[in-house]
Amino acid sequence: MSKDLTNSAIDRQNVLNNRYALVKAEEHLALGGTTFAGETVFTKAQIVALFNISDATVERYLAAHDEELRLNGYIVLKGTKLKNFKGLVDVSLIGEGNKAPALGVFSFRAVLNLAMLLTESDRAQAIRTRMLDIVMDVLAERAGGQTRFINQRDEAYLPAAYQEFSYRKIFTNALRDCLEMGNIKYGIYTDRIYQVVFKEKSKEYKKILNLAEKDNPRETMYAEVLQAIASIENGLANQMTEKVSTLKRKLAPRELDEMLSDVERNPYLAPQLDAARTRMASRDLHFRDALHQKLESYVQCVPIADFERFLGETSQSLESRLSDPQTLEVFKRLKDR
Repeated sequence: MSKDLTNSAIDRQNVLNNRYALVKAEEHLALGGTTFAGETVFTKAQIVALFNISDATVERYLAAHDEELRLNGYIVLKGTKLKNFKGLVDVSLIGEGNKAPALGVFSFRAVLNLAMLLTESDRAQAIRTRMLDIVMDVLAERAGGQTRFINQRDEAYLPAAYQEFSYRKIFTNALRDCLEMGNIKYGIYTDRIYQVVFKEKSKEYKKILNLAEKDNPRETMYAEVLQAIASIENGLANQMTEKVSTLKRKLAPRELDEMLSDVERNPYLAPQLDAARTRMASRDLHFRDALHQKLESYVQCVPIADFERFLGETSQSLESRLSDPQTLEVFKRLKDR
C-alpha cells in the first residue's frame, strides 16, 4: 500500500515511533549533525544545507508543524544549555543566531520528521523513500518475515488465545444445546460475533489479510481482539442457557439475534470494543500493510509501546514461547483452574 508521508501525520508518526527503524536510519543515512547531551542534533543552518532549502522555508514549516516537530525532538536551547552547545560547534553552524539568547535545534528524529513534511526538497524525498524501505526491512527482520503472525509475538497473545479457546467451547456448546437451527449456525454466529467486534465477516477479514482458505483467522488476531470475542462468547452462552431454562425450550434464531443486538448497544462493552477496533485497524495498517475500510475511522498512530511489544526484546515467535518451560507451567495452571 503506497504511503504519502507528506500528507499523513499517522504514517509519519508510525515511522518515528519505531526506534528500531530510527537506529538503522541514523546508521545508514549518515546525515551528519553534532553530538550534544548524548544525541545527534542539527542547527537550522545545517538543515538549510542538508535539504538545500531557504531559512524562510524552515521557519515556515516550524510555524505550520510546531507541535508535531516539538513532539519529535525539536527544542529551543537557552541559558547554560545554549552556552554549552555554542562551545561545541563552529559559529558558522549557528549563523545569525550566534548572539541570540535562544537557539532551536533538531534531534535526528525531528530531522526525519521534517524530511517527511518537506515538499520542496529532492533530498527530503529521497530520505522519505529510504525510510519506508528501512521500516519494511526492520519489520521483516525482527518479525522473522512473518508479519501475518506478528500478533503472536506479543507475550499477551498465548493467554488470550487460550482464554478465547475455552470460551469458544462454552459458546459452541450453548449453540448446540440452546439454538433451534442446523449446523450452519456455528459459522453464522461466529460471523455475527466478528461483526460486533470488528465489523467484518470471516471471509472479509481473510481477504483483507490475504489469508488462505484453510487459515484460522483467530491465529492472526491481537490479544485485545481475542479478549473482546471471548467476553461476548461467554456472555451470550450464559444468557442463552438462562433463557432456555426459563422458556423450557430452545431459542429461535431471531431471539439470539436480539441478544446480539443488545450486545452491540451495551455501554459496558463499548470501551473494550473501541480498544479492539483501534488496535486492529492501526496495527494492521502499519505492521501488515492492510487497511480495514470498515474500521478506517479507528486508525491511529501505533504507540511506541507497541513497537516494543511486537518487535522488542520481550517479543518472541510462538514456537519460542511454546518451548519455554515456564510458559507451559502457566498453561497447566490455567487448564487445572
